Amino acid sequence: MKYCGIDLHSNNSVVLVSDEEDRIVLQKRLPNDLGQIQATLEPHRDELAGVVIESTFNWYWLVDGLMDAGYRVHLAHPSAIKKYEGLKYSGDFADAGYLAQLLRLGLLAEGYIYPREERAARDLARKRMQLVRYRTAQVLAIENILSRETGARLSGEVVKRLTAEQVEELGFAPDVALAVEVNRAVSQTLGQQLEALEKRLKERVRLRGEFKLLKTAPGIGDTLATTIMLEMGTAARFAKVGNFSSYCRCVDSLRESNDKKKGEGNTKNGNKYLALASWRPRTSRGATAQRRTLMPHTAPPSSGLG
Repeated sequence: MKYCGIDLHSNNSVVLVSDEEDRIVLQKRLPNDLGQIQATLEPHRDELAGVVIESTFNWYWLVDGLMDAGYRVHLAHPSAIKKYEGLKYSGDFADAGYLAQLLRLGLLAEGYIYPREERAARDLARKRMQLVRYRTAQVLAIENILSRETGARLSGEVVKRLTAEQVEELGFAPDVALAVEVNRAVSQTLGQQLEALEKRLKERVRLRGEFKLLKTAPGIGDTLATTIMLEMGTAARFAKVGNFSSYCRCVDSLRESNDKKKGEGNTKNGNKYLALASWRPRTSRGATAQRRTLMPHTAPPSSGLG
């Protein structure tokens, strides 16, 4: 049997095929062209036990293309794979060979190949989370300016509804007013795009029966339940509840010896989007009521997805 490892980069792929004794029978750097990669692997197709591709930001096209061509593809989990630190040399061909070797030894830490027909909806939900973070940055910037210039604070919901006229009425110096207006305009533009994304997600995604129970938990609405469902895919991926908790990065990561902390484990091993969805800020009781405001609070509109 033969084993293939592909070290995938943004503009090229290093392809390496080795035999049962780790002897290299093929190694080549190729452009990211599916046709060329398939043609290179074709002479070894019948002997290949599998093809390993590292889970990089751009793996979709290569994994899908090779699977469509009939290859058995494995998605390597980069956060769970660590090379021997005593090595003096490491490079692209060595990395590709290491992936092939791990497959041969049965030691490959594999990532989940998310079904392609569901990826678009999941990635759209991720895009929504990205835009929420961008908008939050704009809102915080306005809050900081208001606090710096006046000593007072506005709630985030009020900041999101500021108009250009209200910014002008604050009476700030021209440069300060411009800074607030820029943040306000960007925030509202992001809000409009978020509404479009949420509308699309509501049209495209229906919470499956086994995930509806999530909404019985305090603090979990349509948005969070949908995020969990899209990121999780299927519960069959996880043997135990603890495995899923670890995947959400909700498990302590530390190394101990003689009851003393000696360091931390792999904190990046898991799903960062579920980690963000699981995080909730801690606020003191009555903190909201104690805020000083410049304008009366207005009730927030429907959030679309919950």
